Amino acid sequence: MSFPDLKTRSVVKPGTYAVIPPEGRVINVIPGIEGCELSIVGSPKIGCSFVQYVGKVKAEGQTTKPFAAESGIESFIYVIDGEGELKVTIGGESKTLSAGGYAYIPDNKALEFANTGRDEVRILLYKQRYIPAEGMQPYTVFGNVHDIQEDNYMGLPQVWIKDLLPVDINFDMNFHVLSFDPGGCHPFIETHVQEHGAYLLEGEGIYLLGQDWVQTVAEDFIWFGPFTQQACYGTGDSRFTYIYSKDCHRDVEI
Repeated sequence: MSFPDLKTRSVVKPGTYAVIPPEGRVINVIPGIEGCELSIVGSPKIGCSFVQYVGKVKAEGQTTKPFAAESGIESFIYVIDGEGELKVTIGGESKTLSAGGYAYIPDNKALEFANTGRDEVRILLYKQRYIPAEGMQPYTVFGNVHDIQEDNYMGLPQVWIKDLLPVDINFDMNFHVLSFDPGGCHPFIETHVQEHGAYLLEGEGIYLLGQDWVQTVAEDFIWFGPFTQQACYGTGDSRFTYIYSKDCHRDVEI
């Protein structure tokens, strides 16, 4: 009798960090979403303040009821890749997203999507509770990462960043794409109140998470808890790139 070779690269330290590679994920049934194969990779059950999903929208896959329609919930969708055409509708406004396309949905609206093409697409889907601030209200944003000029991150010649959402105090969050040329690294070890949910799009890097150095590669999901020490070196002979969320522009409640 033979047994499977059971091994994993996943590391989960509730309240601190998690690295979840694709080989250990399972498909979750999400009421109101059909024709999709989505995995929940980030959840309050491990300490996240958000929920993040990743997976496929097959041909004719769609929402059958608005996503993140609950009061006070904002959401975000990003097309990782694929040849399908993802029609996204927010408050009656519709746009078709291709690879690299994204949309931010404010807390007073909900998200609907449908794959109107013949091929599947892979998406990142995200939701969290909006933190209000007096006189502030975020607004719907559509865009494509390929239309955004990248800038040097903190002036570093080998590290590049793209802001997907406006750097605007109306928003309590942002999504960024961060890229490291071979040999690029963070300028220092960060320790901050913000948390991140990161999905690795290409390349590989070694990441400091808390007290652990962890090798990470394309298609891994990383959750960074608040005040978890973090920094990375891009390893390998190509760019190391990931898309990540960040909470911002708000004080801390006590």
